[in-house]
Amino acid sequence: MEKIVDIIESIAHEKGLDINEVKNTVTVALIKTAKRVYGSEYEYGAEIDPATKTLKLYQKVIVVAPDDERLLEGNENFIAIKEAKEVDPDIEIGDELTYELPLDNLGRTAAATLQKELEYHIQRLLENNIFEKYQKLVGKTVFGTVVRIDNDENTYIEIEEIRAVLPRKNRIKGEKFKIGNVVKSVIRKVLIDKSQGMYVELSRTSPKFLESLLELEVPEIKDEMIKIVGSARIPGERAKIALSSLHPNIDAVGATVGTKGVRINAVSKELHNENIDCIEYSNIPEIFIARALSPAIISNVKIQNGKAIVTLPSDQKSKAIGKNGINIRLTSMLTGFEIELVESGSSTVSAESSSHDDQPERDPNALKNLFGGL
Repeated sequence: MEKIVDIIESIAHEKGLDINEVKNTVTVALIKTAKRVYGSEYEYGAEIDPATKTLKLYQKVIVVAPDDERLLEGNENFIAIKEAKEVDPDIEIGDELTYELPLDNLGRTAAATLQKELEYHIQRLLENNIFEKYQKLVGKTVFGTVVRIDNDENTYIEIEEIRAVLPRKNRIKGEKFKIGNVVKSVIRKVLIDKSQGMYVELSRTSPKFLESLLELEVPEIKDEMIKIVGSARIPGERAKIALSSLHPNIDAVGATVGTKGVRINAVSKELHNENIDCIEYSNIPEIFIARALSPAIISNVKIQNGKAIVTLPSDQKSKAIGKNGINIRLTSMLTGFEIELVESGSSTVSAESSSHDDQPERDPNALKNLFGGL
């Protein structure tokens, strides 16, 4: 025990732990060992003496009044004030007396018990630190190597000191990985499972993965000069992302797309050539919805009872709907509004029932009446 500080420093350095946390763990382990050796009915305390750098164990006794009922029960955790003053004349009722217990008396059995307690508590400390580390990384992109693929096609990826899982449902359609592949994904959730221990779930289909990739690719987003307000994805097919510039001299959409589309294309390639629409965010819902329905040109947008009524020329309807209704669905997901399309000729289409494929050319004169009803 005279080398306890050296041992603590060695453990902390080897495991990458905080020295004070290890010190606390050692004292907790010693108290639990004392309860097993001396009896769990007593109260104990332990501390590392900063002067001698040695570990000390104490039994704690509470000072009570002479007529306290707990004294009659023969409970050795309590002592009458009269007896306590023989030890310390200044002591008062409610104070604690401490008696140092010599560690030499613990013996080999206690030493083995202490070792097991230390191993257990150090392991829990390590697991807790790792858990907190990865909880802070939820929503962030990580790299890892595929080490296993099970019969359900769940992919197990080794990331530094943990093994995370990329479920089949969280893979982009058509993706297949082999052992040894380096995979980029976003941490979707981290939790403690009673049977499996710490569980880290990865995803490549979450909108957060798209946002995280853009943050890696676009310095202005990482430096918080451009804010990602929201995003929506149909993985592997198409995505929409709303951007807002926090700097007057920065074009949010232009900076994100990059020169000749180099930045957005790099992200799209990682997502199996997913088409990504970058949209300038507006806090005016009507304008935001009109922009989000791009490439369609909208005549008018009205918000009624939580629904967006969008008026547009008939030749823009198929563009607003998109292939298999993907454009209107993504717009609804991004803006949070149910969208109903109304042609100038009055037929209506909602976000739930749209599925047109044709993409006619936009009418340049259709912008004249944009937001005419606002």
